[in-house]
Amino acid sequence: MTANAPARPSRRPRWVGVGQSADTGSRRAGAEATAAAVDGREDTRLLVVFASAAHDLEELLAGVDPGEVPLIGCSTAGEIGMGGAADASVVIMALGGEGFAVSTSAATGASARLREAGAEVAGCAEDVAGRPHRALLLLTDGLAGDQQDIVRGAYDVVGSAIPLVGGCAGDDLAMTATYQLHGREVLRDAVVAAAIGSDAPLGIGVHHGWRRVGEPVLVTHSADNHVLALDDVPALDVYLDRLDAPEAARTDPAAFTRFALTHPLGLARRSGEDHVRFVGGADFERRSLACIAEVPQGGIAWFMEGDAASVLHATEAACGDALDPLGGDAPLGLLAFDCIARRGVLGSEGLAQEMDRIGRASGGVPVAGFYTYGEIARTRGVSGFHNQTLVVLSLG
Repeated sequence: MTANAPARPSRRPRWVGVGQSADTGSRRAGAEATAAAVDGREDTRLLVVFASAAHDLEELLAGVDPGEVPLIGCSTAGEIGMGGAADASVVIMALGGEGFAVSTSAATGASARLREAGAEVAGCAEDVAGRPHRALLLLTDGLAGDQQDIVRGAYDVVGSAIPLVGGCAGDDLAMTATYQLHGREVLRDAVVAAAIGSDAPLGIGVHHGWRRVGEPVLVTHSADNHVLALDDVPALDVYLDRLDAPEAARTDPAAFTRFALTHPLGLARRSGEDHVRFVGGADFERRSLACIAEVPQGGIAWFMEGDAASVLHATEAACGDALDPLGGDAPLGLLAFDCIARRGVLGSEGLAQEMDRIGRASGGVPVAGFYTYGEIARTRGVSGFHNQTLVVLSLG
């Protein structure tokens, strides 16, 4: 998918760096990752921080010590850096040079005003209006409610002129609270954004790699992101029985979450490509399903599954689409927003293969990202929230 039309690169300098630290001391980890990302270069324009919720995030930001440099970030369900997939670590990407322009924003209390929060943070895009290539990077609370409303709010402000990209913060699958970072602040129930303007093209790719299982079902009763009935039968019962779920998943919330990671719902779209919905939890009393985004009542849905081969194929496709707008030029770096469910399918060997494929596609440039509770990629139309996909942003 093309985010911006290619243009002749400017001579103004631009650079991208990535640092990663596995130090268990939060302040030390922040300082170490920042030093590696900046690597002594001048004119840092943006710091993007992805950190495990196991860290003391206030201490971590003290170690980063951004000063006047704009910073956004979030907690994760795993981190992605040059060393591959990691846990309990911190990964930082730094953008610098006159060829980038950046403005950041934050909105709190998002769960009570999702669309308004998306619109509020999107206002920062006006500050980079003079650049030929732009994107709005959004990091959200993955537990705040229907994330598509945040995308709608941002779209209300920037329209079709600026692509949206990003991901939903995680908390290592605890599913209790995620954190967003803005400047020196640690926030909850928030949306943070960075408007990025560039002299060179930016590209966005998004693919999932899941396939339909069995016959479709009709969503006969839903409310926002809660699915109460499928084919007029309690949704949880249909889901468990049709997928032959193990006994533990039928009574234990943690076991259900592990099972649901690799069994999303697919919603039929006019384009013919399914829109995937992560089943984030179950209400065992009401016999309902809780998804990360809206599941419209009256729609057709499928149960879905995937394997390492299909997920890795989607990795290559997402990278290819993200790199296409660069017209054959190598990117300066890549940001990757990878659903935690894909990690569950790939396992340790598959994750190594995924990073190898990303590295080969990009030519070994700096890569940073995290495992998410949902992904954002809007390059056309209003819809832009995804589940259980890989979204890649290339920085030309």
